[in-house]
Amino acid sequence: MKKPDLDDLDRRLIDLLSTDARVSNRKIAAELGVTEGTIRGRIKRLQQDNLIRFTAITNASYVGTPRLVLIGIETDQDKVREVARKIADLPQINAVLITLGRFHILAIGLFDDLDQIWNVANNELLALPGVRRVETTITVRTLKYNYRTAKITQALELDDEEEDDED
Repeated sequence: MKKPDLDDLDRRLIDLLSTDARVSNRKIAAELGVTEGTIRGRIKRLQQDNLIRFTAITNASYVGTPRLVLIGIETDQDKVREVARKIADLPQINAVLITLGRFHILAIGLFDDLDQIWNVANNELLALPGVRRVETTITVRTLKYNYRTAKITQALELDDEEEDDED
């Protein structure tokens, strides 16, 4: 996967949109010192290249009282990517990260109740071939959580070249 070519204008545009995606192209153009057509074209290209996406993000506090759960997963070394992909397919899991450190994989999800957490962590995850250990951390109070920056909507597909670069 080729790294995107983002120039200073693209970066400044993305920065403004990440603060308020509803701001008008006219206002962005005035702030960045370019034409509205330039902004329109840049936004279209960034969307077509899947570098930005506009979406509504629900604040979790509006959907009841879900528990934010972090799940550390230790796997056999040769099964990390395979296990991570299977975990990413679970509907209750919102983010899957391959990590260095205590665990090979960190999964993050919002859960309605303890039974649901128990089922995912102890039944579904532990049943995956290659999983050696699962440790859950359940939040009891959230002091700060930026829903705008922490929302991960779609798994990125790694091509073979990128996977080789990560080894």
